[in-house]
Amino acid sequence: MIISHISLKNWRNFRSVEVDLKDRVFLVGANASGKSNFLDALRFLRDLAQDGGGLQKAVRDRGGLSKIRCLYARRYPEVEIEVHLSENELQEPTWKYAIGIKQRKGGQNEPILSYERVWKNGEQLVNRPDLEDQADSLRLTQTNLEQINTNAEFRDIPKFLESILYIHLVPQVLRYPEAFSGPVVQGDPFGRNFLERIIKTPEKTRRSRLKKIEEALRIAVPQLKQLTDVKDEMGIPHLEAVYEHWRPEAGKQREDQFSDGTLRLIGLLWSLLESDSLLLLEEPELSLNSGINSKLPALIYRLQKSKKRQVMLSTHSADLLSDEGIGGEEVLLMTPTAEGTKVNVASSIEDIKSLLDGGLTIADAVLPRSTPAQVSKLSLLA
Repeated sequence: MIISHISLKNWRNFRSVEVDLKDRVFLVGANASGKSNFLDALRFLRDLAQDGGGLQKAVRDRGGLSKIRCLYARRYPEVEIEVHLSENELQEPTWKYAIGIKQRKGGQNEPILSYERVWKNGEQLVNRPDLEDQADSLRLTQTNLEQINTNAEFRDIPKFLESILYIHLVPQVLRYPEAFSGPVVQGDPFGRNFLERIIKTPEKTRRSRLKKIEEALRIAVPQLKQLTDVKDEMGIPHLEAVYEHWRPEAGKQREDQFSDGTLRLIGLLWSLLESDSLLLLEEPELSLNSGINSKLPALIYRLQKSKKRQVMLSTHSADLLSDEGIGGEEVLLMTPTAEGTKVNVASSIEDIKSLLDGGLTIADAVLPRSTPAQVSKLSLLA
């Protein structure tokens, strides 16, 4: 399944958003326009559905409802999210899930449901608050999504949401995980336990994925000819690459010697091969050569199509967005305004559509609109 439509109200930067989504979604906008916060709305739904998650933890992990609620909301109290789930971008949604959240008045002001609704093929299955909620208001501190005994009729929704994968691999965290103390962030998006995730994969599957990644790295990384996983004498997992070198055995390196770009490319490729769930990526172009970035959209397309998965990514890269295969309907342009960030499908903006119809790429037609209007003044700072 994919998320074919999303509606946000008073979520972070966004006072109101209503957009359709494709198999690939490219988020484009200025710094602090809300690209990460848009992706976080989907992570929030994942956190509601995951074991050990739920409404109270998902809100608490984000600093409380006051930190989530849009500053432009004024006196409107509710934060709302609605998603439509379809088998593919061409089909009508099978499922719709909507949630509204507010703070309980008095006491600890914990977040509670203002509503929770579920539809299947147009028929409404859940409409909370219901009579049981009215009899016991404490029930409103939990969603039906997070409770096995109440989600049996629509378990496809939490199953889909809890499988959402978010990655923003930080090379230093992967190289030196012991240097970063404290609990691992849910889902380990920064790669602290990335190597453990690889080694715990069944051997046949692991070898197959690493072989495909090796083939890509032999093209992208000069002199690299082999990639494999090993364990040291303490049983700690490592990645090991063999490079062409005139001295035997001198060309071996482990992940703490890999370049940032090599580590991020390995993380990206592994994540694309890992499952068929929705994949959220933050600026995958970081640390990568411009030539590699120009090929990422096509690479993502080929790998996602075989798994029929959806990929959403934020980017500032002109090289990545120069791919002529990216359509305007796949791009969401985020524009900060005095009333919060507006989100538009690029092809719905007439000026952009005309430029794209004239043969310009997304980099030419859309990216300039994400540049701050007064950016030229930066060079004048003393």
